[in-house]
Amino acid sequence: MDDPLPPMITGTYVALADLLEALPAKRWDTASLCEGWRVREVVAHLTMPARYSEDAFMAELRDDEFDFTRLSNRIASRDGQLPTAELVHNLRDQVLHEWTPPGGGTPGALNHVVIHSLDITVPLRERRLPSDAALRIVLDDLTAGGGHANFGTEIQGRRLHANDLDWSYGCGTELSGTAADLALHICGRTIPGSSLQGAPLARSA
Repeated sequence: MDDPLPPMITGTYVALADLLEALPAKRWDTASLCEGWRVREVVAHLTMPARYSEDAFMAELRDDEFDFTRLSNRIASRDGQLPTAELVHNLRDQVLHEWTPPGGGTPGALNHVVIHSLDITVPLRERRLPSDAALRIVLDDLTAGGGHANFGTEIQGRRLHANDLDWSYGCGTELSGTAADLALHICGRTIPGSSLQGAPLARSA
């Protein structure tokens, strides 16, 4: 049976490229949901695999003493200055669409593009780009799949319920809202105009 995730990954990248291609240049400087990054830095980070071979990436990582956070910030800052047309072109690159994060496989690649697309579209007040099916898979991975632990988010004893599509998880004290807001909240984002109702999820120290 064919893996349904690659078409979702490609579809989200292409939809983001279409949106950004039509965006006035000044809106690329809108603050994203990633702390310290504008839209342009998020796109530069998201599209790194389209510009860097594995060898080139490892050379950059060595320059930052294998500190991935430092590398991400440095390259996002540097490559965020590239022409927007080049960054949009990178979003359409098949190499990017076939990339998977180390150890993450296609689920990790889907999480990556879905969450970062929301980091961009929410502050721009643009429509959600990932499909309902893609967002359900990401939410399942962040909850039942254990992905929440990567963000220090506690979900034990909580019921999470999406009010805009058919998805829920767990039992206990309820937190409800749109699927996008739930995914972003699990990932530790601060969401402007959040639809969430209920006590926020706790974070581990």
